[in-house]
Amino acid sequence: MPCASALAEKRHGCGGTIPGVSELVQQYLDQILRDHAGDTDGELADYIPELAAVDPAGFAITVSSSDGYVYESGDTTTEFTIQSVSKPFTYALALDRLGEAAVDAHIGVEPSGEAFNEISVDRTTRRPKNPMINAGAIAAVALVPGAGDQRFENIRGFYSGCAGRELDIDEDVYRSEAATGSRNRAIAYMLESFGVLDADPDEVLDVYFRQCSLRVTSTDLARMAATLARGGLNPLTGRQVTTAHVVRRTLSVMTTCGMYDAAGDWVSAVGMPAKSGVGGGIAAVLPGQLGIGVYSPLLDARGNSVRGVKVCRSLSQELGLHFLTVSRESRSTIRAVYDVDDGIRVYEVHGDLLFAGAEQVLRSVDRDSADFAAVILDVSRLDSVNDPARSMLLGLSTQLGAEGKAGFLVDPDRRVIPTGHPVADLCFPGVDDAVAAARAWLQSVPTG
Repeated sequence: MPCASALAEKRHGCGGTIPGVSELVQQYLDQILRDHAGDTDGELADYIPELAAVDPAGFAITVSSSDGYVYESGDTTTEFTIQSVSKPFTYALALDRLGEAAVDAHIGVEPSGEAFNEISVDRTTRRPKNPMINAGAIAAVALVPGAGDQRFENIRGFYSGCAGRELDIDEDVYRSEAATGSRNRAIAYMLESFGVLDADPDEVLDVYFRQCSLRVTSTDLARMAATLARGGLNPLTGRQVTTAHVVRRTLSVMTTCGMYDAAGDWVSAVGMPAKSGVGGGIAAVLPGQLGIGVYSPLLDARGNSVRGVKVCRSLSQELGLHFLTVSRESRSTIRAVYDVDDGIRVYEVHGDLLFAGAEQVLRSVDRDSADFAAVILDVSRLDSVNDPARSMLLGLSTQLGAEGKAGFLVDPDRRVIPTGHPVADLCFPGVDDAVAAARAWLQSVPTG
């Protein structure tokens, strides 16, 4: 079956393209990109010369489902340096290799309320306040086993495992970071003086600069975030990169500290664990559901991407992604799939249907579309459905019609299609009624 548009040719998971109905998901993403494309507020990170030279117009959004399928919009092949988006992943690696007790002895988990590069530690413990500020991130690097090149390769290997591909260093940015890193050197030597670093500060800093200089795309960030969303399992490769326990601790700290001194506003308005970087990237995680990667290099005064923050806010609000609205994993959405006749397939949907779950339902229909002429969605077992999911299901009928197919809904409580809606005649109180309507439709379709 041909793709609905040229845009669909970009959408990919483990291979293939997305035909008609999943374009409904893509439309949300493309519209959000268009809505914010004209925003030119913010400044480049000019204190690092190489970052000051990037194209300020760069803009990309990638969303990865919990099974590794990605939707992309904008400059998703543009590479940029990961910068501080690296911090939760190094923290996770330290937790994975050493355990919580050893890491907690060197790094706290409390919000700092300070700038990301503040030269400070907790007044009582003399530890960095959390791993998402530079002091805590440098301490986390020192905890990763190895020294010099081996420590860096351990970090790079972990990031690559989360991204599902080998990540490379941007040598020019690395040299620029090293040449302008006096403030970080001050932080490292302060940590050494308090006994936080058990390694040579210059060696640790060199690894830290290299870590921040690894090249990624918005799709890499989305897949790294999706790995955290799946409890440490990379949904693209199937590799268990770390444990669910490590991910839980990492996401907890990202929630309270990941967006620096804007963390409170972020949790309230967006409601996803996230981490920003001065390279313009943001990685956000909806546990059990999605990973999001955004790129736009123009930054606000706090060091967060201006358009990136607005995009994540829009995604959260328009698609209902705030983590306090999520009650179960999207993988449990489809209860059963079966054929009642040749050409008629039924999908039973249950639980709480939110954006991520609706996306998976639509993509399942896409995947199987060659096997049926009429599809019946049985939503009688839904506990709840939010507006984005409802809109996507309503759009399914139109998209199927464009493909010469038909869609019917079993919705006895009218959770999806209200009485009086233009397509209310496609809604039935039970499966038998929907099957009868599907059979009548098939008989009415001209053969050949």
